[in-house]
Amino acid sequence: MSSAAPTLPLPGDPPGGRRAAAVWGVGVAVYFVAIIFRTSLGVAGLDAAERFDVNASALSTFSILQLLVYAGMQIPVGLMVDRLGTKKVLVLGAVLFTLGQLGFALSPSYGMALASRALLGCGDAMTFISVLRLGSRWFPARRGPMIGQVAALFGMAGNLVSTLFIARALHGIGWTATFAGSSLAGVVVLALVLLFLKDHPAGHEPPPAAHTGSAYVRRQIAESWREPGTRLGMWVHFTTQFPAMVFLLLWGMPFLVESQGLSRGTAGELLTLVVLSNMVVGLVYGQLIARRHTARAPLALGTVAMTATLWASTILYPGDRAPMWLLITLCAVLGACGPASMIGFDFARPANPPERQGTASGIVNMGGFVASMTTLLAVGILLDATGDNYSIAFASVFVLEALGVVQILRLHSRARHRERDHHVISRVEAVHVPV
Repeated sequence: MSSAAPTLPLPGDPPGGRRAAAVWGVGVAVYFVAIIFRTSLGVAGLDAAERFDVNASALSTFSILQLLVYAGMQIPVGLMVDRLGTKKVLVLGAVLFTLGQLGFALSPSYGMALASRALLGCGDAMTFISVLRLGSRWFPARRGPMIGQVAALFGMAGNLVSTLFIARALHGIGWTATFAGSSLAGVVVLALVLLFLKDHPAGHEPPPAAHTGSAYVRRQIAESWREPGTRLGMWVHFTTQFPAMVFLLLWGMPFLVESQGLSRGTAGELLTLVVLSNMVVGLVYGQLIARRHTARAPLALGTVAMTATLWASTILYPGDRAPMWLLITLCAVLGACGPASMIGFDFARPANPPERQGTASGIVNMGGFVASMTTLLAVGILLDATGDNYSIAFASVFVLEALGVVQILRLHSRARHRERDHHVISRVEAVHVPV
Protein backbone atom coordinates (compact mmCIF):
# COMPACT_ATOMS: atom_id res chain seq x y z
CA MET A 1 0.00 0.00 0.00
CA SER A 2 1.32 3.43 -0.89
CA SER A 3 2.21 5.69 2.02
CA ALA A 4 0.83 8.71 0.25
CA ALA A 5 -2.53 10.11 1.36
CA PRO A 6 -5.45 8.72 -0.69
CA THR A 7 -6.88 11.15 -3.24
CA LEU A 8 -9.90 9.13 -4.33
CA PRO A 9 -12.95 11.27 -3.49
CA LEU A 10 -15.37 9.78 -1.04
CA PRO A 11 -19.08 9.43 -1.83
CA GLY A 12 -20.75 12.82 -1.30
CA ASP A 13 -17.39 14.59 -0.85
CA PRO A 14 -18.03 18.39 -0.85
CA PRO A 15 -16.31 20.31 -3.65
CA GLY A 16 -14.62 23.10 -1.67
CA GLY A 17 -13.89 26.29 -3.61
CA ARG A 18 -14.23 30.01 -2.86
CA ARG A 19 -17.67 29.74 -1.33
CA ALA A 20 -16.39 27.07 1.05
CA ALA A 21 -13.39 29.22 1.97
CA ALA A 22 -15.62 32.23 2.70
CA VAL A 23 -18.05 30.33 4.94
CA TRP A 24 -15.28 28.45 6.69
CA GLY A 25 -13.46 31.76 7.15
CA VAL A 26 -16.38 33.06 9.22
CA GLY A 27 -16.02 30.08 11.55
CA VAL A 28 -12.27 30.60 11.75
CA ALA A 29 -12.86 34.26 12.67
CA VAL A 30 -14.86 33.11 15.71
CA TYR A 31 -12.02 30.79 16.73
CA PHE A 32 -9.51 33.62 16.18
CA VAL A 33 -11.35 35.87 18.63
CA ALA A 34 -11.81 33.03 21.13
CA ILE A 35 -8.03 32.50 21.18
CA ILE A 36 -7.44 36.22 21.77
CA PHE A 37 -9.72 36.04 24.80
CA ARG A 38 -8.28 32.71 26.01
CA THR A 39 -4.64 33.84 25.88
CA SER A 40 -5.14 37.42 27.06
CA LEU A 41 -4.50 36.27 30.62
CA GLY A 42 -1.09 34.92 29.58
CA VAL A 43 0.25 38.45 29.06
CA ALA A 44 -1.75 39.83 32.02
CA GLY A 45 -0.66 37.30 34.65
CA LEU A 46 1.51 39.70 36.63
CA ASP A 47 -1.14 42.43 36.36
CA ALA A 48 -3.84 40.00 37.52
CA ALA A 49 -1.77 38.96 40.54
CA GLU A 50 -1.40 42.60 41.52
CA ARG A 51 -5.01 43.59 40.76
CA PHE A 52 -6.57 40.76 42.78
CA ASP A 53 -3.70 40.43 45.32
CA VAL A 54 -3.20 36.67 44.85
CA ASN A 55 -0.25 34.24 44.99
CA ALA A 56 0.99 31.84 42.31
CA SER A 57 -1.47 29.05 43.16
CA ALA A 58 -4.45 31.40 43.11
CA LEU A 59 -3.23 32.97 39.88
CA SER A 60 -2.95 29.56 38.23
CA THR A 61 -6.55 28.88 39.27
CA PHE A 62 -7.71 31.38 36.63
CA SER A 63 -6.28 29.28 33.82
CA ILE A 64 -6.99 25.95 35.51
CA LEU A 65 -10.69 26.74 35.92
CA GLN A 66 -10.90 28.03 32.36
CA LEU A 67 -9.25 24.87 31.02
CA LEU A 68 -11.28 22.64 33.37
CA VAL A 69 -14.46 24.04 31.88
CA TYR A 70 -12.99 23.81 28.37
CA ALA A 71 -11.89 20.20 28.77
CA GLY A 72 -15.10 19.15 30.49
CA MET A 73 -17.14 20.65 27.67
CA GLN A 74 -15.36 18.88 24.81
CA ILE A 75 -17.47 15.73 24.60
CA PRO A 76 -20.77 17.58 25.23
CA VAL A 77 -19.81 20.12 22.57
CA GLY A 78 -18.91 17.34 20.13
CA LEU A 79 -22.33 15.81 20.68
CA MET A 80 -23.97 19.23 20.27
CA VAL A 81 -22.18 19.83 16.97
CA ASP A 82 -23.16 16.39 15.66
CA ARG A 83 -26.76 16.95 16.68
CA LEU A 84 -27.46 20.70 16.28
CA GLY A 85 -24.98 21.70 13.58
CA THR A 86 -22.14 24.20 13.54
CA LYS A 87 -23.99 27.52 13.33
CA LYS A 88 -26.09 27.14 16.49
CA VAL A 89 -23.09 26.01 18.53
CA LEU A 90 -20.87 28.86 17.28
CA VAL A 91 -23.57 31.43 18.05
CA LEU A 92 -23.85 30.16 21.62
CA GLY A 93 -20.06 30.03 21.97
CA ALA A 94 -19.59 33.60 20.77
CA VAL A 95 -22.22 34.91 23.19
CA LEU A 96 -20.63 33.11 26.14
CA PHE A 97 -16.98 34.02 25.52
CA THR A 98 -17.90 37.66 24.83
CA LEU A 99 -19.79 37.91 28.12
CA GLY A 100 -16.87 36.21 29.87
CA GLN A 101 -14.32 38.68 28.51
CA LEU A 102 -16.51 41.65 29.40
CA GLY A 103 -17.14 40.25 32.87
CA PHE A 104 -13.40 39.80 33.40
CA ALA A 105 -12.87 43.46 32.51
CA LEU A 106 -15.43 44.65 35.05
CA SER A 107 -14.81 42.15 37.88
CA PRO A 108 -14.11 43.93 41.17
CA SER A 109 -13.10 40.76 43.00
CA TYR A 110 -11.16 37.54 42.53
CA GLY A 111 -14.31 35.42 42.77
CA MET A 112 -16.16 37.31 40.06
CA ALA A 113 -13.08 37.22 37.87
CA LEU A 114 -12.94 33.43 38.28
CA ALA A 115 -16.59 33.12 37.27
CA SER A 116 -15.94 35.25 34.19
CA ARG A 117 -13.01 33.07 33.09
CA ALA A 118 -15.19 29.97 33.54
CA LEU A 119 -17.86 31.52 31.32
CA LEU A 120 -15.19 32.41 28.77
CA GLY A 121 -13.86 28.85 28.84
CA CYS A 122 -17.34 27.49 28.21
CA GLY A 123 -17.76 29.64 25.09
CA ASP A 124 -14.21 28.97 23.92
CA ALA A 125 -14.87 25.22 24.16
CA MET A 126 -17.51 25.49 21.44
CA THR A 127 -15.30 27.00 18.76
CA PHE A 128 -12.55 24.68 17.55
CA ILE A 129 -14.59 21.50 17.20
CA SER A 130 -17.21 23.53 15.33
CA VAL A 131 -14.56 24.86 12.94
CA LEU A 132 -13.23 21.34 12.30
CA ARG A 133 -16.75 20.11 11.61
CA LEU A 134 -17.40 23.09 9.32
CA GLY A 135 -14.25 22.28 7.34
CA SER A 136 -15.24 18.63 6.93
CA ARG A 137 -18.68 19.71 5.62
CA TRP A 138 -17.36 22.23 3.09
CA PHE A 139 -14.04 20.75 1.87
CA PRO A 140 -13.00 17.35 0.41
CA ALA A 141 -11.72 14.84 2.96
CA ARG A 142 -8.21 14.88 1.47
CA ARG A 143 -7.93 18.53 2.50
CA GLY A 144 -8.57 17.65 6.15
CA PRO A 145 -4.97 17.80 7.47
CA MET A 146 -4.23 21.15 5.84
CA ILE A 147 -7.60 22.65 6.78
CA GLY A 148 -7.01 21.69 10.41
CA GLN A 149 -3.50 23.16 10.47
CA VAL A 150 -4.63 26.39 8.81
CA ALA A 151 -7.43 26.76 11.37
CA ALA A 152 -4.86 26.31 14.14
CA LEU A 153 -2.62 28.85 12.39
CA PHE A 154 -5.35 31.48 12.58
CA GLY A 155 -5.83 30.58 16.22
CA MET A 156 -2.17 31.28 16.84
CA ALA A 157 -2.60 34.60 15.06
CA GLY A 158 -5.10 35.36 17.81
CA ASN A 159 -2.39 34.50 20.32
CA LEU A 160 -0.13 36.92 18.47
CA VAL A 161 -2.70 39.68 18.95
CA SER A 162 -2.59 39.00 22.69
CA THR A 163 1.18 39.14 22.92
CA LEU A 164 1.54 42.23 20.72
CA PHE A 165 -1.51 44.36 21.43
CA ILE A 166 -3.22 43.24 24.64
CA ALA A 167 0.05 43.43 26.57
CA ARG A 168 0.74 46.96 25.32
CA ALA A 169 -2.82 48.11 25.87
CA LEU A 170 -2.74 46.97 29.48
CA HIS A 171 0.10 49.35 30.21
CA GLY A 172 -1.35 52.10 28.04
CA ILE A 173 -5.07 52.33 28.77
CA GLY A 174 -5.42 50.03 31.77
CA TRP A 175 -7.16 46.80 32.71
CA THR A 176 -10.84 47.67 32.31
CA ALA A 177 -10.52 49.52 29.01
CA THR A 178 -8.32 46.80 27.50
CA PHE A 179 -10.54 43.83 28.29
CA ALA A 180 -13.83 45.64 27.75
CA GLY A 181 -12.64 47.04 24.42
CA SER A 182 -11.44 43.64 23.22
CA SER A 183 -14.87 42.12 23.97
CA LEU A 184 -16.28 44.14 21.06
CA ALA A 185 -14.53 41.69 18.72
CA GLY A 186 -16.88 39.02 20.02
CA VAL A 187 -19.89 41.11 19.01
CA VAL A 188 -18.47 41.48 15.48
CA VAL A 189 -17.93 37.75 14.90
CA LEU A 190 -21.33 36.93 16.38
CA ALA A 191 -22.92 39.17 13.75
CA LEU A 192 -20.88 37.50 10.99
CA VAL A 193 -22.04 34.04 12.05
CA LEU A 194 -25.67 35.07 12.19
CA LEU A 195 -25.52 36.70 8.75
CA PHE A 196 -23.24 34.50 6.66
CA LEU A 197 -22.48 31.07 8.12
CA LYS A 198 -24.14 27.91 6.77
CA ASP A 199 -23.60 24.42 8.13
CA HIS A 200 -23.03 22.78 4.73
CA PRO A 201 -23.19 23.51 0.98
CA ALA A 202 -26.41 22.95 -0.92
CA GLY A 203 -26.83 19.33 -1.97
CA HIS A 204 -24.50 18.04 0.76
CA GLU A 205 -26.89 17.83 3.66
CA PRO A 206 -25.90 15.16 6.19
CA PRO A 207 -28.20 12.14 6.38
CA PRO A 208 -30.83 12.35 9.11
CA ALA A 209 -29.81 10.60 12.29
CA ALA A 210 -32.06 9.06 14.88
CA HIS A 211 -31.44 10.88 18.16
CA THR A 212 -32.78 8.90 21.09
CA GLY A 213 -31.74 10.91 24.13
CA SER A 214 -29.27 9.35 26.54
CA ALA A 215 -29.02 6.17 24.47
CA TYR A 216 -27.78 8.21 21.50
CA VAL A 217 -25.24 10.03 23.67
CA ARG A 218 -23.87 6.82 25.14
CA ARG A 219 -23.68 5.21 21.72
CA GLN A 220 -21.84 8.14 20.15
CA ILE A 221 -19.26 8.28 22.93
CA ALA A 222 -18.80 4.50 23.15
CA GLU A 223 -18.41 3.99 19.42
CA SER A 224 -15.97 6.89 19.11
CA TRP A 225 -13.89 5.68 22.05
CA ARG A 226 -13.87 2.12 20.73
CA GLU A 227 -11.83 3.23 17.74
CA PRO A 228 -8.07 3.01 18.47
CA GLY A 229 -7.55 6.05 16.23
CA THR A 230 -9.67 8.20 18.54
CA ARG A 231 -7.74 7.14 21.62
CA LEU A 232 -4.40 7.53 19.85
CA GLY A 233 -5.44 10.98 18.71
CA MET A 234 -6.33 11.96 22.26
CA TRP A 235 -2.95 10.85 23.61
CA VAL A 236 -1.07 12.60 20.79
CA HIS A 237 -2.95 15.78 21.63
CA PHE A 238 -2.35 15.20 25.36
CA THR A 239 1.40 14.75 24.96
CA THR A 240 2.26 17.43 22.40
CA GLN A 241 0.10 20.45 23.21
CA PHE A 242 0.53 21.23 26.87
CA PRO A 243 4.16 22.50 27.20
CA ALA A 244 3.51 25.43 24.87
CA MET A 245 0.02 25.97 26.29
CA VAL A 246 1.37 26.23 29.83
CA PHE A 247 4.12 28.58 28.67
CA LEU A 248 1.85 30.87 26.65
CA LEU A 249 -1.28 30.74 28.77
CA LEU A 250 0.27 31.68 32.10
CA TRP A 251 3.76 30.73 33.22
CA GLY A 252 5.99 31.85 30.35
CA MET A 253 5.94 35.55 31.18
CA PRO A 254 6.60 35.12 34.94
CA PHE A 255 9.36 32.58 34.22
CA LEU A 256 11.15 34.83 31.76
CA VAL A 257 10.81 37.95 33.93
CA GLU A 258 11.22 36.61 37.46
CA SER A 259 13.52 33.61 36.89
CA GLN A 260 15.49 34.69 33.82
CA GLY A 261 15.69 38.40 34.62
CA LEU A 262 14.36 39.63 31.30
CA SER A 263 12.34 42.79 30.82
CA ARG A 264 8.66 42.47 30.02
CA GLY A 265 9.36 43.73 26.52
CA THR A 266 11.97 41.07 25.83
CA ALA A 267 9.81 38.36 27.41
CA GLY A 268 6.91 39.44 25.21
CA GLU A 269 9.12 39.14 22.14
CA LEU A 270 10.02 35.57 23.09
CA LEU A 271 6.35 34.69 23.55
CA THR A 272 5.74 36.19 20.14
CA LEU A 273 8.46 33.93 18.75
CA VAL A 274 6.54 30.89 20.03
CA VAL A 275 3.48 32.06 18.15
CA LEU A 276 5.33 32.86 14.92
CA SER A 277 7.13 29.53 15.02
CA ASN A 278 3.79 27.80 15.51
CA MET A 279 2.35 29.45 12.40
CA VAL A 280 5.31 28.47 10.21
CA VAL A 281 5.59 24.91 11.52
CA GLY A 282 1.83 24.42 11.15
CA LEU A 283 2.01 25.00 7.40
CA VAL A 284 4.97 22.63 7.07
CA TYR A 285 3.33 19.86 9.13
CA GLY A 286 0.06 20.23 7.22
CA GLN A 287 1.79 19.79 3.87
CA LEU A 288 3.86 16.83 5.07
CA ILE A 289 0.88 14.95 6.51
CA ALA A 290 -1.35 15.66 3.52
CA ARG A 291 1.29 14.13 1.24
CA ARG A 292 2.41 11.28 3.48
CA HIS A 293 0.20 9.99 6.28
CA THR A 294 2.97 7.79 7.68
CA ALA A 295 4.72 10.99 8.79
CA ARG A 296 2.12 11.59 11.53
CA ALA A 297 3.61 9.52 14.35
CA PRO A 298 7.28 10.45 13.65
CA LEU A 299 6.36 14.15 13.62
CA ALA A 300 4.43 13.88 16.88
CA LEU A 301 7.07 11.88 18.72
CA GLY A 302 9.90 13.96 17.27
CA THR A 303 8.24 17.12 18.54
CA VAL A 304 7.89 15.63 22.02
CA ALA A 305 11.58 14.64 22.01
CA MET A 306 12.75 18.08 20.90
CA THR A 307 10.52 19.85 23.40
CA ALA A 308 11.71 17.69 26.30
CA THR A 309 15.36 18.17 25.33
CA LEU A 310 15.15 21.97 25.13
CA TRP A 311 12.96 22.22 28.23
CA ALA A 312 15.48 20.17 30.24
CA SER A 313 18.44 22.11 28.84
CA THR A 314 16.86 25.39 29.90
CA ILE A 315 15.82 24.54 33.46
CA LEU A 316 19.00 22.54 34.18
CA TYR A 317 21.45 25.02 32.65
CA PRO A 318 24.34 25.73 35.09
CA GLY A 319 24.06 29.07 36.82
CA ASP A 320 21.12 31.25 37.67
CA ARG A 321 20.00 32.04 34.12
CA ALA A 322 19.98 30.35 30.75
CA PRO A 323 21.69 32.19 27.87
CA MET A 324 19.53 34.08 25.40
CA TRP A 325 20.34 31.72 22.52
CA LEU A 326 18.92 28.80 24.53
CA LEU A 327 15.75 30.69 25.43
CA ILE A 328 15.27 31.61 21.78
CA THR A 329 15.75 27.99 20.73
CA LEU A 330 13.31 26.79 23.40
CA CYS A 331 10.64 29.22 22.24
CA ALA A 332 11.15 28.27 18.59
CA VAL A 333 10.75 24.57 19.43
CA LEU A 334 7.71 25.22 21.63
CA GLY A 335 6.12 26.65 18.50
CA ALA A 336 5.95 23.12 17.08
CA CYS A 337 3.74 21.86 19.93
CA GLY A 338 0.50 23.28 18.54
CA PRO A 339 0.93 21.85 15.02
CA ALA A 340 1.97 18.51 16.50
CA SER A 341 -1.19 18.41 18.61
CA MET A 342 -3.26 18.81 15.45
CA ILE A 343 -1.92 15.44 14.31
CA GLY A 344 -4.22 13.89 16.92
CA PHE A 345 -7.25 14.92 14.86
CA ASP A 346 -5.67 13.36 11.77
CA PHE A 347 -5.64 10.02 13.59
CA ALA A 348 -9.26 10.34 14.76
CA ARG A 349 -10.77 11.71 11.53
CA PRO A 350 -10.37 8.61 9.29
CA ALA A 351 -11.32 6.32 12.18
CA ASN A 352 -14.85 7.73 12.52
CA PRO A 353 -17.77 8.28 10.11
CA PRO A 354 -19.09 11.83 9.46
CA GLU A 355 -21.89 11.52 12.00
CA ARG A 356 -19.33 10.96 14.79
CA GLN A 357 -16.71 13.53 13.77
CA GLY A 358 -17.77 16.08 16.38
CA THR A 359 -17.80 13.57 19.22
CA ALA A 360 -14.45 12.07 18.24
CA SER A 361 -12.88 15.52 17.88
CA GLY A 362 -14.17 16.41 21.33
CA ILE A 363 -12.47 13.37 22.84
CA VAL A 364 -9.20 14.23 21.10
CA ASN A 365 -9.32 17.91 22.02
CA MET A 366 -9.92 17.05 25.66
CA GLY A 367 -6.51 15.39 25.91
CA GLY A 368 -4.23 18.39 25.58
CA PHE A 369 -6.35 20.57 27.82
CA VAL A 370 -6.45 18.00 30.61
CA ALA A 371 -2.64 17.86 30.42
CA SER A 372 -2.39 21.67 30.38
CA MET A 373 -4.74 22.02 33.33
CA THR A 374 -2.82 19.43 35.34
CA THR A 375 0.53 21.08 34.63
CA LEU A 376 -0.71 24.60 35.35
CA LEU A 377 -1.86 23.42 38.78
CA ALA A 378 1.34 21.47 39.44
CA VAL A 379 3.57 24.41 38.52
CA GLY A 380 1.61 26.82 40.75
CA ILE A 381 1.71 24.46 43.75
CA LEU A 382 5.41 23.68 43.30
CA LEU A 383 6.31 27.36 42.95
CA ASP A 384 4.60 28.16 46.24
CA ALA A 385 6.13 25.09 47.93
CA THR A 386 9.71 25.75 46.75
CA GLY A 387 9.90 29.52 47.05
CA ASP A 388 9.46 30.17 43.31
CA ASN A 389 11.98 27.56 42.12
CA TYR A 390 11.04 27.33 38.45
CA SER A 391 13.50 24.50 37.75
CA ILE A 392 11.65 22.17 40.11
CA ALA A 393 8.20 23.41 39.13
CA PHE A 394 8.81 23.14 35.38
CA ALA A 395 10.19 19.59 35.77
CA SER A 396 6.57 18.44 36.21
CA VAL A 397 6.29 18.62 32.42
CA PHE A 398 8.38 15.46 32.01
CA VAL A 399 5.97 13.29 33.99
CA LEU A 400 3.07 13.91 31.63
CA GLU A 401 5.25 13.65 28.53
CA ALA A 402 6.47 10.21 29.64
CA LEU A 403 2.92 9.03 30.29
CA GLY A 404 1.76 10.26 26.88
CA VAL A 405 4.64 8.68 24.95
CA VAL A 406 3.93 5.29 26.53
CA GLN A 407 0.28 5.48 25.46
CA ILE A 408 1.14 6.61 21.91
CA LEU A 409 3.53 3.72 21.42
CA ARG A 410 0.97 1.29 22.84
CA LEU A 411 -1.86 2.40 20.54
CA HIS A 412 -0.08 3.33 17.31
CA SER A 413 0.17 -0.11 15.71
CA ARG A 414 -3.42 -0.98 16.60
CA ALA A 415 -4.74 2.28 15.14
CA ARG A 416 -2.67 1.90 11.97
CA HIS A 417 -4.10 -1.55 11.22
CA ARG A 418 -7.65 -0.35 11.95
CA GLU A 419 -7.22 2.66 9.67
CA ARG A 420 -5.93 0.45 6.89
CA ASP A 421 -9.13 -1.61 7.15
CA HIS A 422 -11.28 1.55 7.01
CA HIS A 423 -9.38 2.76 3.95
CA VAL A 424 -9.97 -0.50 2.08
CA ILE A 425 -13.70 -0.35 2.87
CA SER A 426 -13.91 3.29 1.71
CA ARG A 427 -12.25 2.47 -1.60
CA VAL A 428 -14.65 -0.41 -2.20
CA GLU A 429 -17.66 1.77 -1.40
CA ALA A 430 -16.39 4.55 -3.67
CA VAL A 431 -15.98 2.13 -6.58
CA HIS A 432 -19.59 0.90 -6.19
CA VAL A 433 -21.23 4.32 -5.90
CA PRO A 434 -23.97 4.57 -8.64
CA VAL A 435 -23.12 7.05 -11.37
